[in-house]
Amino acid sequence: MIKFRWETEFKETEIGEIPREWEEKRVEEFYKLMYGITTSSKGYGNCRLLRMTDIGEEDINIETIPYAKIDEQEFKKYYLDEDDLVISRIANVGAIGHIRGDLLQKLDKPLIFGSYLLKFVKQPGKQISNRFVYYFFISHPMQTFIESLAEGSTRPNTNAKVVSKFPLYYPPPPEQSSIATVLSWFDDLIENKKRQNEILEKVAMAIFKSWFVDFEPFKDEEFVYSEELGKEIPKGWEVKAIGEVAEFVNGLSYKGSEKFDHYVDDSFVFITLNNIREGGGFKTEFAWIKSDRLKDRHFVKEGDLIFANTEQTKSGRLLATPAFIVFPDDYNKDRGVYSHHITKVSPNIPCIKPLLYLMFRYYQGNIAQTYHTGTGVWGFDLKNFKENFFTLLPPQPILQHFHFLVEPLFQKIILNQKQIMVLRKIRDALLPKFVFGKLRVVEI
Repeated sequence: MIKFRWETEFKETEIGEIPREWEEKRVEEFYKLMYGITTSSKGYGNCRLLRMTDIGEEDINIETIPYAKIDEQEFKKYYLDEDDLVISRIANVGAIGHIRGDLLQKLDKPLIFGSYLLKFVKQPGKQISNRFVYYFFISHPMQTFIESLAEGSTRPNTNAKVVSKFPLYYPPPPEQSSIATVLSWFDDLIENKKRQNEILEKVAMAIFKSWFVDFEPFKDEEFVYSEELGKEIPKGWEVKAIGEVAEFVNGLSYKGSEKFDHYVDDSFVFITLNNIREGGGFKTEFAWIKSDRLKDRHFVKEGDLIFANTEQTKSGRLLATPAFIVFPDDYNKDRGVYSHHITKVSPNIPCIKPLLYLMFRYYQGNIAQTYHTGTGVWGFDLKNFKENFFTLLPPQPILQHFHFLVEPLFQKIILNQKQIMVLRKIRDALLPKFVFGKLRVVEI
């Protein structure tokens, strides 16, 4: 049984009211701030290098953390362990990451932190919950306070001396622990949903590879050689240029004045590059668009298949990465708008959409390297891709059976993403009330 009560007696602070008996301190009274290592990221190495760009609005993005190679002494100095805290000091100042055990378990190498991050090193004998401090820092009042310090700068930045002077308000250790525990329940539920989605997609990909790469269910059938694919395929299967299988259309080339970071009257949800994960799949980080230039071709529906046609670096990690569109959980329209950096894929063969998604995921690296254009910023050579990338098509009964197996997996993924948005919304509504003492946790 969880018991709460509303607080009635407060005192004013520089960033909001807190209960009268709560402590008002500075970060430096509990932590020393340590700068990260200056080293370059690599495609291999003996550790993974956490950078400021890997810390997003929602959490740490495991898919973007690169490798690095450092010596043993440096590793010991810059190693990140479970429950550690790091904060960005450049560009997205105030973005804070809490190192969860489940994140470390997903990494294939130990984790260190880079030079644009500061690590909170707890001073001996100090009683403060890192998890509580994390929630305090991501609260809207604290983030607003941090942003106010960076206003007017073309590239906002801070340093250990400034961060050490940040305010830190807190209740006694037992209540800190209770607050962190309640909020962590939501994060744990969110993490479980995310983990379910990872498993569901791995299952779908395993079925795809078994059927359409290794041909395991069809080993006993007669095979014929395909010139287009350069390998043997089951007899009776077709090979077609991808342009014959689906239509590919780019979205709206928008003006800056038409895009918003929040809903405005009569606006549509706007699907951009920010909605596509580098590892594949959809990110629920939404923008909004209001324009009098919208045509039918600029609209998408939930569940539509899209991929990125622009890559900001030469890595190709995002280019051609596919995703199924998910709308906000409280969105009251049946269509949204997508940007010119996104290509919508409209299949013209029944039951083929899940197959196309998995095919793009499986061959994404090869597609990006083969069909890119440009130098500093890569684009996508759509005409060349439609004519020269070939896809394997089984007879319709086989395609229908495959669709029957994998389509429910993707529907469950979308449902989980909707539930994650609801859980985040509840947590974000409760968080400032807890960490500023408006709502007190009496008993767990």
